Amino acid sequence: MSAPARTAPDAAPDVRVRSVWHHHARRGGRTTVRGRAYTAYLLVLFGLFYGVPVVHAASTAPTLVPLAAADRTVAAVSALAVAACAGAPLLGRLWGPLVMRPFLLHVFTTTDIPPTHYLGAIAQRRLAYAGTTVLLATASAGHLATDLFDRLDTALPGLALAAGLGALTAAAWLWGQVRGAFDHLALVAAAGVVGVAVTVAGGTGAPWLLAGALTVAAAALGRVAFRSLAALDLARLARESARASQARAYAWTGTLHHAFDLYRPEPRARTAVLVRADGRLRGHLARGAVRALRTPGRALAAAVFLPAGGAGTALGAAGPESGRTFALWATGAICLYLGSGWVGETWRDLREELTLAPLFGDRWGTAPARALAWPVVAVLVGACPGAALALLVPPTALATGPADTALLVAGSAVVALGARFLREMKGDLPLELLLPVLTPLGDLSGLRVLRWQFDGVVAVVLGIALLDLVPSAPGATALGAAVAVCCVRAGLRRTGWVRRRPLPRLGGRARRA
Repeated sequence: MSAPARTAPDAAPDVRVRSVWHHHARRGGRTTVRGRAYTAYLLVLFGLFYGVPVVHAASTAPTLVPLAAADRTVAAVSALAVAACAGAPLLGRLWGPLVMRPFLLHVFTTTDIPPTHYLGAIAQRRLAYAGTTVLLATASAGHLATDLFDRLDTALPGLALAAGLGALTAAAWLWGQVRGAFDHLALVAAAGVVGVAVTVAGGTGAPWLLAGALTVAAAALGRVAFRSLAALDLARLARESARASQARAYAWTGTLHHAFDLYRPEPRARTAVLVRADGRLRGHLARGAVRALRTPGRALAAAVFLPAGGAGTALGAAGPESGRTFALWATGAICLYLGSGWVGETWRDLREELTLAPLFGDRWGTAPARALAWPVVAVLVGACPGAALALLVPPTALATGPADTALLVAGSAVVALGARFLREMKGDLPLELLLPVLTPLGDLSGLRVLRWQFDGVVAVVLGIALLDLVPSAPGATALGAAVAVCCVRAGLRRTGWVRRRPLPRLGGRARRA
C-alpha cells in the first residue's frame, strides 16, 4: 500500500489547512451514503406529512399578520433586526461559528499556521449556512403568516429584506464570539437607532432603504469580526469546543437536558446573604430571590420573559376567538414556561432531592412545597404587571371581562408551572423509547424521542388548547389546575418518588419500639 500523500512544510497556509481538513475528514467519521439517504428519507416524510398540510392550511387561511403597507413592513423587520442583533451574539458567546472538534482544533493550534487561515475558512462556511437558513426561514414565515409575498411589488423588497436580515444575523453570530459584551450592547443600540430612523423616514422606498442598511451593516460587522480572529483567545475557544463536544454527545444520546445544563451559568457572589446574622438560613422565598440574583443573566431573561408572557396570555385570553389570539395565548404561556425555568435554581435542587431520597431523606410533600414556593410567587408576580399593562395601556377590543381574564391568566401560569415541573424532573432517556416503532411509513421511534425531549412545550400548548375549548373562565382555570396536577404526578413518577401513608409508618415505629 502506498503511504498517504504529505504536504510540504513550506506550502502555503491555505494548502496546509485544506490538507488537514482532508485527513481529518477521512478518519472514518464521515457520513455514509446510506446515512445521507436515510436523512433525505426522513426529510421527505416530514415534508409530506407535516410541511405540505401546514403550507396548504396557511395558504387557504386568512392573513395572520398583514404587512402589505410599507410602514408596517419596515417596523416589523426593524424589530426582527434588533432581536437578531440581541440574540445572535448571545448565541455566539455560547456556541459560536468558530467552535470545532477539540482534536481538530488541537491539531491546528500546534502548528505555525496563523489562526485567521483555519478559523476564517470554517467561519465563512458556517456563516453562509446560517445566512441561508435565516433567509429561507424568514421568507417561509413571511409567505405563510403575512401577505408580503402575495404581490410582486411587495414580494421583491420582502425578499431583499429577508436576505439582509439573514446576512446581518450571520455576521452578528460571529460578532458575539469574537467581541465583548460592550460591543454586543453597542450593536443592539445601533440596530435600534437605525430601525427607528428608517421607520420615521417612511415612504414607499423605505423597505429598500432598510434592506440596503441591513446589507451594509452585515458587511461592516463581518469585516470587523474577521479582522478580530487574529487576536482571538485560543484557550477560551478550546474550552468552548470541549464543552460543545460534550453537549453534542449528550444531545445525541438523548439527554438533552444534560446538554443544556453544561451552559447553565454558575452562581457567583451573594453567598453570605443566604444566611442570617445568627447563622440560620433565610426563608424559602428570600433564599429563592437571592439565588436568582446570583445568576444575573438568567434573572434578566426571566424579568423579560415573565411580563411578556403575562401580556401575551392576557391579550390572547381576553381577545375574540380566532387563530391569532390562540397563537398569542400559546406564545405567552410558552414565555411563562421559559421564564419559570430561568427564575432560580430551586428546580434543580428539587430534582436532586427527590431522586436522591436516601441521601436527603423522605419528607413526603414538604420538599415540593418548599422548592416550588419561590417559582410560583415569582411567576405570578412577574406575569401580573405584564398582563395589567397589556390590558390597560393599548386600546384593545376585549371579549372577556377583567375577572375572567385574571382567572385565565392564572390558569395559564399554573399550566406553565406544571409543564416546567414535568420537564425538570426528567432523567436519562428511557430505554423503551429506543425500541423501533414499525409502521408502513417506516420506523417512527424518533418522533417519540422528539416528544420526550420537548414534552414541556407540548404540555403547555396542549394545556392552552384545552383551556381555549372551555367556554367559562372558572371551568378553564379548574381544568388548568387539573392539567398541572397531572404534570406534577407524571414528574414525580419520573423521579421514582412515592408518597407513603403515615399510618403504616407510625405502626412500624411502634412495633420497633
